[in-house]
Amino acid sequence: MFLLLFVISGCGNDEASTTTIRIDGSSTTYPLTEAVAEEFMRANPDVRVTVGESGTGGGFSKFLRAETDMNDASRPITPSEIERADEAGISFIEMPVAYDGIAVTAHPGVDWTDCLTADELRRIWEPNSEVTQWSDVRDGFPDVSLKLYGPGTASGTYDYFTEAVVGESGASRTDFSASEDDNVLVQGVSGTTGALGYFGFAYYENNADKLVLMKVDADTLGGGAECIAPNASTIQTGEYRPLSRPLFVYIRSEAAKREAIQRFIQFYMDNVANLAPQVGYVPLSDQAYALGLQRFTEGRTGTLFGREDVKASADIETVLRGGTAPADSVSGPPAE
Repeated sequence: MFLLLFVISGCGNDEASTTTIRIDGSSTTYPLTEAVAEEFMRANPDVRVTVGESGTGGGFSKFLRAETDMNDASRPITPSEIERADEAGISFIEMPVAYDGIAVTAHPGVDWTDCLTADELRRIWEPNSEVTQWSDVRDGFPDVSLKLYGPGTASGTYDYFTEAVVGESGASRTDFSASEDDNVLVQGVSGTTGALGYFGFAYYENNADKLVLMKVDADTLGGGAECIAPNASTIQTGEYRPLSRPLFVYIRSEAAKREAIQRFIQFYMDNVANLAPQVGYVPLSDQAYALGLQRFTEGRTGTLFGREDVKASADIETVLRGGTAPADSVSGPPAE
C-alpha cells in the first residue's frame, strides 16, 4: 500500500470544509463515484461526500472555479480547460478509474438491423445531416422516422462520440433531443418509435429490457472486426471500436492536501475494481490502479491523457508509465 505524502491541511478553520468532499461532473462516471462514495461514508461516517452530475464540461467549469474538490470526467481534460486552469492558478491530478463503452441503442420496435457501421453513424450524426428516415441510413431499411437522442454539449460522452464518430469534438447535428441525464435519454429512446440514441454502456445494461443494443462495425475507422457488441471484454481490449474509452477523476491539488480527500482516494483505488462491475463498468488492471495511486501520492500534476499525441485507445498502463507521454507534461502550476 502506498503512503500518502501530502501535508495535511484544511481550508481555513472551517471544520466542515475539511470533512466534506465536493464532487461533480460526468453523468457517465457518476454511478461509479457515487457507489464508491456510499461505501466510503459507511466506513468513514465522519466524512460527507456529495456527488453531482452536471456533465463533464459543466463539472470542469465548477472545478476550475474551485467550487468542487474533484471532477468526474468521461474524457480527458481539453486544451481550453487546461488554459483556464492555468489562468485560475489551479493545478490538478488526473487519475483513470475504469473503462466504459458508449452504447448505441434503439427503440425495441427497431427489428430490421442489430448493427450499424461507423460510417452510417457519422452520416446520421454529422452537422447538417439530411438523414431523417431509417431508409436514408441504408437501402432496404423502412421508411420510418428516425428520432435521435443524445447527451447535451456539456457532456463528455457528447465530446467523445462526436470526435470518435464524426471526426471532430463537438461536431454534430443539432436537431436531436439532448439531455445531460442519461436516464432521460433511456426514457426517450425506449418510448419513441424509430428512436436511436447513444449514452454510457452502464445505462444500457441497467435498462437492457427496454432497448435494442446496436453492434458497431468500425469499417474504415480503425479497421475493427465487423459488428462488435460492447461488453466487458470488447470494451477493455478496445475491440469495440471506436466507442470504448477510459473514465477519469480529477482532483484539485490544493484539495488533495486534505486528509479526508487522501482517505477517499485511497479507498477509491482500493475498492473501485470490485465496485465497477456492479454498476456496469470495466475495471482497469491492478497495475494501472497502483500507478494511478502513485501519481496521486507523489502529487504529480497535469494531464497524460489530454495530449494530442495520446489516442483515446492508448493503453492506460503504457500512458501512466510515461511510455506515450512525458510523466509531467502539461498543465498549470505544480502542486505545492
